[in-house]
Amino acid sequence: MLKIGIVGLPNVGKSTLFNALTKSKQADAQNFPFCTIEPNVGIVEVPDARLAELSTTSKSGKTIPTAIEFVDIAGLVKGASEGEGLGNKFLAHIREVNAIAQVVRDFENENITHVAGRVHPKEDAEIINLELILADLQAVTNRLEKTQKNAKGAKAKEFEKEIALLERVKVQLEDEKPARLLEYDEDETKIMRELQLLTNKPIMYVVNVDEESIKTEGLELNLEDGVPHVKVCAKLEAEFVGLEGEELEMYMQEFGLRETGLDKIIRAGYELLDLVTYFTSGEIETRAWTVKKNTKAPLAAGEIHTDFIKGFIKADVANWKDFVDAGGWSKIKETGKLRLEGKDYLVQDGDTIYFHVST
Repeated sequence: MLKIGIVGLPNVGKSTLFNALTKSKQADAQNFPFCTIEPNVGIVEVPDARLAELSTTSKSGKTIPTAIEFVDIAGLVKGASEGEGLGNKFLAHIREVNAIAQVVRDFENENITHVAGRVHPKEDAEIINLELILADLQAVTNRLEKTQKNAKGAKAKEFEKEIALLERVKVQLEDEKPARLLEYDEDETKIMRELQLLTNKPIMYVVNVDEESIKTEGLELNLEDGVPHVKVCAKLEAEFVGLEGEELEMYMQEFGLRETGLDKIIRAGYELLDLVTYFTSGEIETRAWTVKKNTKAPLAAGEIHTDFIKGFIKADVANWKDFVDAGGWSKIKETGKLRLEGKDYLVQDGDTIYFHVST
């Protein structure tokens, strides 16, 4: 399951956003630093209009969306990499997520104090990013020292590549640049995965604005080149909770919104992690599955059951829209739009698939 960590300075709207995204009240959203101590975790169904159409077409007994997990992590302060505030807990929880949604505050409200006494999104982001870099620098330095000690005598050659990698990453971090900006080969990627560096995780910025600013198109703020920026109004998102259908649509139209903050964040998360959604559909159930882009058919089948990887024979594949327009499996065969794919097929977003496997 995709796991996104919501991070940021205290009082930027993290917990309010978390409650809105997860349609819950489990995160304490108070006007003082560290009202979140332990991380709040919420699992959210991924909205996908395609799923309902497929389910209707197949007259499915159940409809099962894919899900995403949001983790609301304690607010970070300057010095967190050295244990200030709840720094050590904060950093440990970030290591467990797939991607980071860094919330920055871009609204004025005299009733909500800012830890620095002023609203400055770029400086806020710089504080958090530097703390993540410093934490990674400490981890890489420790690993490098340990590896250099192990690289003695006959074993020296087998550690050469790891030492070279660690030295390269160390220089990057000392220049106050995140590890994710470097390129890694397959062997280096394995080592980086073990390190679980915070700055090697994909990141998006969630810019929390007020009700007036959300009405304007676009976002002038650029906190980091090449990183997705999502503009939301956490206060407004909280008011959306409980609204559905036409009522929600009318409320959103009032503020010029075409999609909710949840939709924006999920879309950005999928793009960050190169994820696609495929579907299985029949009378028993219609279900959405999430896999990495360019995943081969047998591995995609393995999301359903690991035995399907070895047992994979072939796959019937149709685009979801073609499937719906044709009227299901029995009729799409007559349209010529049903494809028979083998083990090397790369699953595409929107594929509807029936896997043939040996038992």
